[in-house]
Amino acid sequence: MNIPSGRSFDGLVFVLCSSRMFQLLRGHMKPAGHRGCKTRLVTKDGRCNIEFANIDCSDHLAYLVDFWTTFVEFRWRFVLLLFVASFTGSWFIFSLLWYWIAKSNGDLSGQNRTDGHIQCVDNVNGLTTAFLYSLETQTTIGYGGRALTGHCAGTVALIIIQSLIGVFINCFMCGVILAKISLPKKRAKTVTFSRTAVICLKKGSLCLLIRVANLRKTLLIGSSIYGKLLRTTTTADGETIILDQVDVDFMVDAGKDNLFFVCPLTLYHVIDRSSPFYELSADTLPQQDFELVVFLDGMAESTSSSCQVRTSYIPQEIQWGYSFLPIVSRTKTGKYCVDFSNFSKSVRVTTPHCVHCFQTDTDQRNHNGHNQQKTGIDNLGFQVIDIHDFVDITKM
Repeated sequence: MNIPSGRSFDGLVFVLCSSRMFQLLRGHMKPAGHRGCKTRLVTKDGRCNIEFANIDCSDHLAYLVDFWTTFVEFRWRFVLLLFVASFTGSWFIFSLLWYWIAKSNGDLSGQNRTDGHIQCVDNVNGLTTAFLYSLETQTTIGYGGRALTGHCAGTVALIIIQSLIGVFINCFMCGVILAKISLPKKRAKTVTFSRTAVICLKKGSLCLLIRVANLRKTLLIGSSIYGKLLRTTTTADGETIILDQVDVDFMVDAGKDNLFFVCPLTLYHVIDRSSPFYELSADTLPQQDFELVVFLDGMAESTSSSCQVRTSYIPQEIQWGYSFLPIVSRTKTGKYCVDFSNFSKSVRVTTPHCVHCFQTDTDQRNHNGHNQQKTGIDNLGFQVIDIHDFVDITKM
């Protein structure tokens, strides 16, 4: 075999590499009609993936009526643009009025002034100085070089109007910025859910488990949890309902309302006859088309503002036959430690193939009188503490 040399060899290598890269890309690319990820109604970080179309023009007036909410929900770049435009625009508009008064009174440079001419505003003799006087008046700077003489009644009325409008703009813009900073959804950013959900045995029942954690040490007072299963269903009349909502009850060992949310909690949903997951199995779960949306409502302890945290799980994010690793341990100093490196990690455990299999096995064990040996997951971070090592807390 003759090996080409020079530029011909470099060209051959380039063609071979390009062909190989194209084959790799073809292996990873999918047709336009087959998307790699399922469209969600609620993203993992809680945003709703929905848009409104064909809204009547009259309905858009509702945004103007509820202008406060409209301004608060503006993006930060538009709020900052509105902040700059409102102040700069008001300064310029009032500078034109001050310029018109000065021109009407003959105070501008180049105008013929008679002996004993009295200006309405001292040192306002052009548009630039009128703009500076408008800025100084509305921001109450008052450098002292420009001031009213008191001989023109219109200037007194104009300075009152500009001062009142300036106060209104200050209050409104400060209120919008303060409201955006203190939005409850910012507090929701510090509450996180596990990336995946698991299905395993818990307290003698087949359950769907989800883990949630509060990243702040301040509590969420009156926390409650619930879920909604979104799926497309067909009624007996042949009507197709898109995003049909089914209630999914979640709870922890202490209940589902007024949770003591001081450390990460494991939420579980018992899969029984009333559960929408009753007919699922380990084989049919990946082929399902649904979206499980989980909500956590609570009130921030520091600000007393209500907030809602939400996330979603699709069938590909639910692991059948897995259980979460322990993350809470106790150190030798007597403190409780939360290891967030294992927050979303899971390990395979013995789990029935489906709910019917679990119920059949349970009936057979009850009939034969045999007890199933319970198994668990070791918490490697747990430290055994001798009671004599504790410090006497009664001493001051």
